[in-house]
Amino acid sequence: MDKPFADCRAIVTGGTRGIGRAVSEMLLRGGAGVTAVYGGNDEAAAAFARDWADYPLKTVKLDVADYNACEAFFTEFDGDCDHLEILVNAAGIRRDAVVGMMSVEDWRRVIDINLSGSFNMTKFAVQRMMQNRYGRIVCVTSPSGRLGFAGQANYAASKAGQVALMSSLAKEVGRRGITANCVSPGFIETDLIADLSDEQKSDYRKQVPLKRFGRPEEVADAVRYLVSREAAYVTGTVVEISGGL
Repeated sequence: MDKPFADCRAIVTGGTRGIGRAVSEMLLRGGAGVTAVYGGNDEAAAAFARDWADYPLKTVKLDVADYNACEAFFTEFDGDCDHLEILVNAAGIRRDAVVGMMSVEDWRRVIDINLSGSFNMTKFAVQRMMQNRYGRIVCVTSPSGRLGFAGQANYAASKAGQVALMSSLAKEVGRRGITANCVSPGFIETDLIADLSDEQKSDYRKQVPLKRFGRPEEVADAVRYLVSREAAYVTGTVVEISGGL
């Protein structure tokens, strides 16, 4: 069986559910050792660990918005492994409201997890990747950052920020053999959209030319290429997986 990531260590935030879990599973099947970071759902993380008990998987509870906690996480990571090849920032939340009614707490929490969390993890990952002059970093962003959706100003701002973060990073670390990209999933069948009403889901499906929502595995397929050695000349870009939204 082909194991393209056999010599790689990978960190996936939001890595035990939804798109993040699909990415973790893809990397595990490809032979990588994976540290799947999760924010709060202990039950889902435990179930994921049981399902993949025979693979080199470690699950770690971490608030990616907490800079000091992220620094401590990487210090512990260094104790287990002396190299890091792949970081996928898939952790993300939504707290929807129109701007005029949005609480400052909901604004800050979405920005803190989605955008500042990506910065925190990326900063410490880059420091380690530069030592070996190799790395693959991917942020899971959203078409919302480009299109905007009513009631999602905080989410859209965080996702647009991720694209800008990766674009700038690509220019900073390219000469060290490190690439920085985004995948931009549209409506994917995950817990992130589970709170949408049936009417909302129907309306959103009508906006998708393929007339369906995507699957987490379809996003992981795009990530597979971006974190591969074959994608050495792809950086600073956004790959959209949205059914043509």
